[in-house]
Amino acid sequence: MFEQFQWMVERYEELSVMIAQPEVLADNARYQKALKERSHLEEKVNAWKTHEKLLKDLADAEAMREDPEMADMAQEEIQRLTREREQLEQQMLLMLLPEDPDADRNVVLEIRAGAGGEEACLFAADLLRMYEHFAQRHHFRFEVIALSDTGLGGVREAECLVSGSGVYSLFKYESGVHRVQRIPVTDSTGKKQTSTCTVAILPEAEEVDITIDPKDIRMDVFRSTGHGGQYINTTDSAVRLTYLPTGLSVYSQDQKSQLRNRETAMMLLRSRLLQQMREKADSAYAESRRLQVGTGDRSERIRTYNFHESRVTDHRIGLTIYRIADIMNGDLDEIVEALRLFEQKKKLESLGIVS
Repeated sequence: MFEQFQWMVERYEELSVMIAQPEVLADNARYQKALKERSHLEEKVNAWKTHEKLLKDLADAEAMREDPEMADMAQEEIQRLTREREQLEQQMLLMLLPEDPDADRNVVLEIRAGAGGEEACLFAADLLRMYEHFAQRHHFRFEVIALSDTGLGGVREAECLVSGSGVYSLFKYESGVHRVQRIPVTDSTGKKQTSTCTVAILPEAEEVDITIDPKDIRMDVFRSTGHGGQYINTTDSAVRLTYLPTGLSVYSQDQKSQLRNRETAMMLLRSRLLQQMREKADSAYAESRRLQVGTGDRSERIRTYNFHESRVTDHRIGLTIYRIADIMNGDLDEIVEALRLFEQKKKLESLGIVS
């Protein structure tokens, strides 16, 4: 089961020799690439060496048990070493799982009000606040790059960029339909209402991920609308980019300058095009997505927030938590960890490692 680790050890040693060679040291690109690969293998190599030592220590303890005077002490040592070996082997199994290529990417977070009128918009605002606090808990940068709000404090739609190490690995489980059940503040009858919002999580695409011919883009500029600062509504700073081959259109108006709005729109356009290209052409990527919890599709209802019962239920794994105030304040870690463990179990099952 752990044969791959032996290859990793051999490759690690090969790279250790390579990065000390003068011709590699003189070629910075080659040196950095080898250094990065070696660093990537280090945790796995250390795990393998620890596993080998545990096996040796277990064999020594088994031999010690043959001595009647040492039998009790040896048995205790065997039990301790066996527990350590089992825990380490579980960790090593997880190390064999295919790594998500997007795990360390920033994400574009999209929130849109769905069914429920103004109440859906108010819930969208609540979700926006929840994700901002969740990002802050993990010391991520949270930037609202596009926002369409209502006069009552609701949000019709919002687009945000969340930046930091490991952002996608934490936010990727949030794509889908989020349902709220509560008495709307706008309802004088006191009747409970069900409303929905959709959330989409897109890994941020970089320029190296996708090449866009400038001739395939039409840019329209116009005056920003809605609430704004000193320059909003007074200059033609808003930008809409349309990718002509597909008709995909993105819009940015919340930055102060036309240049910044164009940069933001280009980032959104690249991310959406990358997502479309992957879903359409890359069957391996699509398969990896199916191994995640749920499909991540916006049409899939993933979670219900019931304020009357102080209950949040994630329908993908049947998890219910009665701490809705904490969760709406960004304390999503218990849910995310449960989803992560469930995803790992499904991946191990798909590889025939566990059942």
